[in-house]
Amino acid sequence: MKKNVLIINGHPDKNSFCTSLAEQYKKGADLSADCKLINLIDLNFSPVLEYGYRTRTDFEPDLQNMWDLISKANHLVFIYPNWWGTYPALLKGFIDRVFLPGFAFEYQNKSPFPKKLLTGKTARLIVTTDTPNWYYSLVYKKPGHNSMKKSILGFCGIKPVKISTIGPIKNSSKAQRIKWLDKVEKLGAQLR
Repeated sequence: MKKNVLIINGHPDKNSFCTSLAEQYKKGADLSADCKLINLIDLNFSPVLEYGYRTRTDFEPDLQNMWDLISKANHLVFIYPNWWGTYPALLKGFIDRVFLPGFAFEYQNKSPFPKKLLTGKTARLIVTTDTPNWYYSLVYKKPGHNSMKKSILGFCGIKPVKISTIGPIKNSSKAQRIKWLDKVEKLGAQLR
């Protein structure tokens, strides 16, 4: 049975290198899986969770569709740039609106830990950066990677979450970008 892969491009500019990486991952994954690529910028939704968890903000049709796609997916791939140590506001707003109690996790009485509702899924993060990886790791302590892997996806039961950091993008050569695109296509072909 083919895996169902959902690729989510969190870069707000469709002419970005992240979009090229998303397309290359899909090209590789299409060889053995049913894949869907979503550019968050194409969706019509407010990224603001107006009332927090007190009152459910009505879902726009695009977000309802994303719930369905995430529910069916075995493997989630998030592709986005590292901005200010984490991820773009568009991706954060999407997570706030979609990864909700009752869908991604469920609070439990008398327990500080939630029930994880997205177990059985795996994920890959492909993150572009202009910061050298060693500096992002040693000095900043990888806040964006930790947030996505542990505080969001792990909190909801998605594991393992593997991370590919690509960069520095700024001032990279065309030859280096081609190598990164080839690497990401191979990750897709291996469904990693």
